[in-house]
Amino acid sequence: MKKLAFLLLIASVGCNPKTETKVSDVDQFLNSYTEQFLALYKEYSEAEWQANTKIIEGDTLASYNVTQAGGAYASFTGSAENIEQATKFLQNKTSLSNIQIKQLEAILYAAASNPGTVSNLVEEKIKADAAQNAALFGFDFQIDGKSVSTNEIDEILKTSDNLDERLAAWNTSKEVGVGLKDGLGNLVNLRNQTVQALDYNDYFSYQVSDYGMSREEMLALCEQLIQDIWPLYRELHTYARYELATKYEQEVPEMLPAHWLPNRWGQSWSSMVEVEGIDLDAILEKKGPEWLVKQAELFYVSMGFEPLPQSFYDKSSLYPLPEEADYKKNNHASAWHMDLQQDVRSLMSVTPNARWYETTHHELGHIYYYMEYTNPDVPPLLRGGANRAFHEGVGSQMGLAAMQKPFLEGLGLIDEGVETDDMQVLLKEALDMVVVMPWGSGVMTQFENSLYAESLPMDQYNKKWWELKKKYQGIVPPTERGEEYCDAASKTHINNDPAQYYDYSLSTVILFQLHNHIAENILKQDPRATNYFGSKEAGEFLQGILSKGATEDWRVLMKENTGEEISAKAMLKYFEPLMSYLQEQNEGREHTLGDKPM
Repeated sequence: MKKLAFLLLIASVGCNPKTETKVSDVDQFLNSYTEQFLALYKEYSEAEWQANTKIIEGDTLASYNVTQAGGAYASFTGSAENIEQATKFLQNKTSLSNIQIKQLEAILYAAASNPGTVSNLVEEKIKADAAQNAALFGFDFQIDGKSVSTNEIDEILKTSDNLDERLAAWNTSKEVGVGLKDGLGNLVNLRNQTVQALDYNDYFSYQVSDYGMSREEMLALCEQLIQDIWPLYRELHTYARYELATKYEQEVPEMLPAHWLPNRWGQSWSSMVEVEGIDLDAILEKKGPEWLVKQAELFYVSMGFEPLPQSFYDKSSLYPLPEEADYKKNNHASAWHMDLQQDVRSLMSVTPNARWYETTHHELGHIYYYMEYTNPDVPPLLRGGANRAFHEGVGSQMGLAAMQKPFLEGLGLIDEGVETDDMQVLLKEALDMVVVMPWGSGVMTQFENSLYAESLPMDQYNKKWWELKKKYQGIVPPTERGEEYCDAASKTHINNDPAQYYDYSLSTVILFQLHNHIAENILKQDPRATNYFGSKEAGEFLQGILSKGATEDWRVLMKENTGEEISAKAMLKYFEPLMSYLQEQNEGREHTLGDKPM
């Protein structure tokens, strides 16, 4: 920032004093704002970290600390003075640099979430957020009166052939939503009202605006992506329903019952397929959880990234809690940039299996994104992804690369030259990455659009949820699910990461565009069989994107680095061989989806 200020001073020589003063005033405001912002951001992050890593039943201190720190953060970012100052400076954009404009816009975006002009609403929203998180992450899941973890529920849905056992686990996973419904309805109203104070129509539109897009543009993009991949999803869905009917010795259903699938929300079906010759679970169990994290770090270091700071290991919460622990923690994997400086952490529950092996590489993708854009050319206010989807895209890209056969051979996790069914590998990947598209761009996006922008009544939450599940995923509940349930609220993002789930769908498209570029133009390898390990050129390509943070328009960054606009072309190209295979497998099968979402 000092370098920027110096350049601006040089450029101002010969200009009229009025313009020079304005530039100086902007820098003074941004410097002052940033200093206070960083201090409050750090304090709030620490409070949130404690609330997510040490959940004690009946303890209200963590929730109180989140409320207090969140209140101070909200009071500052949403202050009328900051809104007034940023708005005033932006009225004269011609005298500002692009970096200054982006920082000022970031200040106003942050203000809209917590505008001081409606401080009572903001305070109420912060308390409601904290209460909802406590109820969600402190919930006691029970099967037949015995407490179980979400990991145990997931394992049943992943491995059990007993439909009664599966149904019990699935039902248990949805019980948490019952107690969250009222809180969700309250949060929808509070979130809408707070952003409306800064002239956003609704909270969904507010979140979408971070992409420089309108609500209608985002919905249109999501629908286009679903339309593009629908023929492949349709074949996957047909394949899945017939394979699972055989597995469970049932008639082929008209739609997929939710408890048949190996995931609580039906967002990934990849564990349906086990690739012969690659039994990573058995191999990784012997390695131990610590090896998974260290190996993921080594992957990035091999491409020229810096080693993780020791503080990452000292301060993160990486592994499951011991059985004797008298508290719980959030089991949803996440990466944290605690102070927008050097303090990076991850919250995981790493166990030595293939799922967590991939997850560690994904989460460290976020961590290295943080580390790369923490540099003098990126002001703290712009230390974020090019857009939110870029963050997920990079993490998922590295997770994909870490699961490809040449990479696994290089690590010695599988024997070199081991025979594997490459089509089954593709199928397994598609049952994750293609399947997530109708879920993310369809169900989650449309449901939250209905919540925030279309005033969906609370007595229609579950009805709408299952209508969308059927339309976009071809999934139906095991039994009738009335409005006494709120199955949408069992998904953490609905509660505490709202109106942003299209990030994941867009990130899936982005990951294939970045991966395809590296494979074809840098490594000169088949995108379905790459090994990034040790490629400094691939690392430099990624660093060139990551190190920019949010200082450039994401569309420009994509076009300049890959030569393409955001598109599903690379994704469809990657799965071309699978499409032909599935059409052969599904020939003559009558139960299938329509040519487009119903």
